[in-house]
This record gives sequence, structure tokens and C-alpha cells, in this order.
Amino acid sequence: MIAAAKALIRRHWPRLRLRTILLVTFVFVAALPGVGALFLRVYENSLLRQTETELVAQSAALAAVAARDWPWGQGGAGEGAAIVRSGYGSDLDLRLSRILPERPAPVAMAEADATVRRWAGQVAPVLAMTAATTLASIQLLDTDGRIVARGPAGRGYPALPEVQAALRGRAVTTLRRNGAYRQHYPLEWLSRASDLRIHHARPVIVGGRVVGVLLLARSPRSLFVGLYEDRGKIAFGIVAIFLTLVGLSGLLSRGIVRPVEALRDATRAVALGGGRVPDPPPTAAIEIQALYRDFAVMAEAIAHRSRYLRDFAHAVSHEFKTPLAGIRGAVELLQDHGDMGAADRARFLSNVAADADRLNLLVSRLLELARADMATREAGAATDLADVLAQAADASVLAVALPDGPLPMVAVPRGVVETALSTLIDNSRQAGAGRIAITAAVAGGMVALMIADDGPGIAVGDRARVFEPFFTTRRADGGTGLGLSILRSLVEAHRGEVALVEAGQGAAFRLMLPVAG
Repeated sequence: MIAAAKALIRRHWPRLRLRTILLVTFVFVAALPGVGALFLRVYENSLLRQTETELVAQSAALAAVAARDWPWGQGGAGEGAAIVRSGYGSDLDLRLSRILPERPAPVAMAEADATVRRWAGQVAPVLAMTAATTLASIQLLDTDGRIVARGPAGRGYPALPEVQAALRGRAVTTLRRNGAYRQHYPLEWLSRASDLRIHHARPVIVGGRVVGVLLLARSPRSLFVGLYEDRGKIAFGIVAIFLTLVGLSGLLSRGIVRPVEALRDATRAVALGGGRVPDPPPTAAIEIQALYRDFAVMAEAIAHRSRYLRDFAHAVSHEFKTPLAGIRGAVELLQDHGDMGAADRARFLSNVAADADRLNLLVSRLLELARADMATREAGAATDLADVLAQAADASVLAVALPDGPLPMVAVPRGVVETALSTLIDNSRQAGAGRIAITAAVAGGMVALMIADDGPGIAVGDRARVFEPFFTTRRADGGTGLGLSILRSLVEAHRGEVALVEAGQGAAFRLMLPVAG
């Protein structure tokens, strides 16, 4: 099932530009605050708590007024505030708070005594003026839960939970359904608070005793009304977000998209053989600049390998052409002159055999060169260089000078070290050298071997070509010109180096081998 779904998505997934992906990502991120405010009710919870705070502030002020007018002793706002618990800390949350049913109708009760009614008459004008201004429902109840101001006479809420809590000296706020709610806006159903009403009950305290309860109720501010009232701030936030989005898009375009497109065009030009990788733009990201440099190195390596293969193919065809031409000529002569004398026939057959041997030697050396080019570094290789040098000195009668102290192990297989030394020693012997000296030194994590002879040396014009395949000054003696090429490939495959260096007399090669570990 999952594999089928992935296959379907891959089949229908649109091809998108990097700019499009970045733009969609930024738009989505920019829209997240708005989506959170609308669907996670963050903004609506703020409106709900704002309405609750207003009711709490009104009830505190009205409780102080009612306590001041209490006929059986004067009370101050400070006394009441010291006893009331659960004041201004709001716990209302549309997602977590319990929504109670609509407040029930008040039940019939006996009328309050004359003194309480007189007190209620003094407080009622203040309650009326406050309700007219704040549009909140405000009622004053006595200690029995009876409505004594701004409500039907002879009725009350003695069993209402918030009234009971207030009579015990605790101010409480509850959320209840609003049965009188009717939808006013087409999208008002998106607001979860549109059919709710906030109810707040606060005790009126005189001399440390609850003498009454203020019961306030109000619908919370509508989400859409709140959005309209804060339209300037919201519009500014939206504009700021999208301006930031445009700025970030431009920054990423200059830092990523444009450099990638330029690199794409350069890569196509390099593939066609008519271009080069440009320098990385200074505005590109660090990783993109590194990618430019890596592409430039890769393009140079490919170009070098192409030149190498072209020159190699040309050299191979040239090297093979001479012995093949000799073989072909000898065969044609033997075919055309069946009556050729025995001595001539033997001479031509000897030439064919010599050319065939040269072709066989060339093929063998080419195979060795191919293996050397494909060689990889052996992990954990460690060779005792002093032992190899001692054996080479015994076999070839060399003068070997070692530094004070033991030579470190080198991270090159023993066979590669022996091949390198034997190749350089054989070249010196074939060039006519009578004395060969090897000196060793350790520097910078490498062992440097200097192999110098007293032979005729290498001509100045030939020094730059000694490591080229098929370059040799001993072609007449059967030289293939592949020995030094094979040597360099083997040494470089193991992180070593070999180079021709200046010498006063004769030829000198420096062989650099990495220290093991």
C-alpha cells in the first residue's frame, strides 16, 4: 500500500523550480501565525480573557462602592480585597475550560428586609450607570442569593454554583452557553466563543463578613469584531511578514538559486567542451562556493584525463605502428617471393619475431600501467624502509646514507617500495651510471629518499617529459618509456610523490613516502 502510494506520488509529482519551493515554503511559514490564530484560537482566547479582566475590574470597583454604602458599619475596598480569593489570575481557555449550560431562571423567594432593600436602592444607580456604559448584565444579591438590585423582585439564585462560591468569600468566573445567541455574520460559526457568555460572581465584604454578591455577565468580544478593531496592527504585521519574505527570497535567490543556475550553465558548457567553471559569486553561500570549487577541480581533472587519453591513444598507435609495419612488410615479402633464399627468409622471420616480442613487451607494460593507474591505497600498510634499503644496497652495491636514529615505517606496501627503487636503479644502470647513492630524511610526516647517480644525466629539453608514457631515449635498445609512468602512478596511489630534481652531475630523483600512522 505504502509503496503504491509512493509510486503514485512520484508519477504525478510536478517538476518545481528551487525558487518555487522556497517561495511556497516561506509562504507556508508566514501563514502559520495566522493559521494558529484562527484555528488554534490563540487570538480568541486573548479576547475571552480580556473580557474576563474587564468584568473582574468592574466587579472590584462596584464591590467597593457597595461595601461603602452598607448601612450596618462602613467597609473599605482594602478590607474586602484582603479576603476575596481567586482574583485576577485567568484560567479561561476555550479548549480546556468546562462549558456550563445556560444559567437557569431565578427561583421565587421571599422579599428581603427593608434595610437590605434600602441599601440596594442606594447602590442600584451606580450599577445601572456602569451597565449602560459597559453593556454588562449586573445584579446585586443578598446573603441568601436573593436578587435585590437590577432584577425581578422576590427571585434569586440560591443554588447557583458561582453564587455559592461567592457567598463563601471566593470570586469565580465561569463560561456558560448563551441561549439568546443568534448568528449575525456569515462566518461567525468559525468562532467557538460566539454562543458563550462569561459569568463572574464577586462577594461584597464588610468587616470581614460577606454581605452580598455581585453577579456580572457579558458576552466575550467577537473574534471578527476584534479583528476589525485591530485591523491596523494585523495589516501592519501581514505587510511586515511579506516584506520579510520578499527580502529572504531575494537573499536566497542571490545566495543559492542564481549561483546554482550559473553552475548548471557552466556545467553544460564544460560537457560540450567549450567552457570553464567560473569563479563562485561572492554573494553565494559558503557551501555553494565550495561546490563551485569542487566542480572546477572535477572539470580540470576530466579535461586532464581527456588530454591524457587522447595523447595516450596517439602514443599507443605510434608505438604499435612501427613493429606492425615491420611485420606486415616482412610477411608481404615472404608471400611475394616464395623462392627467397634460406638466409633471407631466416632474416625476415627474425625481424618478425623481434617486432612481435616488442609488441608483447608493450602490451605487458601497458597492462602494468593500467594496474598502476587503478591502484588504491592499502589501509594499514606499514613497511620497514630501512630493511628494504639494506636489501637494495646488498643487491645493487649502492651507497646508502640514513639519518641518525631509526627510520619510521612508511604507509606503502613493501612491493611498491621495492618496485620504485628497482625502477630508478635500473634506469641509472642502463644510462651508464657507475655509482648510485641513496640518502634518506624525515620531514613533515614524509620520508624523503634521494636517489642520485653519476651518469650522463638527463638533457634539459627532456626533463619535463620523463614521466610521459612512451617517452624514452633508449628506443633502439628496446625501451618502452613506460617505467617512470608506472612508477609515478603506483607512488601517487599511496599518497606519495616522485620528481626529478636538479643535480650537479648525473640524474637525481626524489621519492616522498608517507609515514605510517
